[in-house]
Amino acid sequence: MIIDEELLLSSGAELVRYVVNDVIFKEGDVPKYYFQIKTGTVKINNYHEDGREVIHSIPFDGHCLVESSLFIDKAYPVNAMAMTACEIIRLDKVKFLALMGSSPDLLAKLYSYTAERMYFRHVMLNNISAPDPGTKVKRVMECLKSYNQYTDKYSYQFPFTRQQLASLTGLCVETVIRVVKKMEREEMVKIENGKIFY
Repeated sequence: MIIDEELLLSSGAELVRYVVNDVIFKEGDVPKYYFQIKTGTVKINNYHEDGREVIHSIPFDGHCLVESSLFIDKAYPVNAMAMTACEIIRLDKVKFLALMGSSPDLLAKLYSYTAERMYFRHVMLNNISAPDPGTKVKRVMECLKSYNQYTDKYSYQFPFTRQQLASLTGLCVETVIRVVKKMEREEMVKIENGKIFY
């Protein structure tokens, strides 16, 4: 957890439950709350005019959602949608900013968390800018495996569908399927019951 749940709740936060595909906030909304995931998985995404989805990140238990938007007077540039059933702690922006102002240690912890996520976001942007589809997919898998602190071969079960991997890399799903099959033949990944192990 970024911020202790009890501290959030004692500061006036509430626990909100979401089901799969519920919108937590959407692009263009004005940020009104600090959101921290108690349980579940959320996708931070955008949709292009042609309906194509781009997934920016997939935070899960303990992570917060686009918290940096609470410090500026701009609308959300992204959507947040529940990928699984979620329990999310939600604290009003004014109360959140008061909590941050009263605790420099807490603000430093949040800043460190945000900086680490920005580091991995920059790594991901570099990875998906690779011209070769195989390189894109491999680098994204490497980045997520490293972020989740797995080191052994086949130790990381890639938690996303081929479609979600396509949305993370900017590739079409057919290309991702071909790349993953090639990686399996080259023993870079192992596939068991449709799940990718990297």
